[in-house]
Amino acid sequence: MQRYTDIEILKDKNGKRFRKTVLYPEIEPTENDIYITGQVGDRLDLLANKYYLDSTLWWIIARANNIGYGNLVVPIGKQIRIPANHFEIIDLYNTLNQ
Repeated sequence: MQRYTDIEILKDKNGKRFRKTVLYPEIEPTENDIYITGQVGDRLDLLANKYYLDSTLWWIIARANNIGYGNLVVPIGKQIRIPANHFEIIDLYNTLNQ
């Protein structure tokens, strides 16, 4: 899933193109979430590929854990929540950004 595919492209008064602001859903914990501890070599995109079979969904794990701003590496020793309801999160994302 490419997050920005359906985000509207706008133009400013000088004709410069930009994408409309992207909105993200709140990602509340559920009882089915998986918890792991960050180890050497863990990256958000690799975890997304492992748990969701789609490395582009790394942003779900990042948003759920308030990490990943400019860096996909998971801090060693940090407990990370892998949201189990990623299909619902994607649906909410799409709804917010229609």
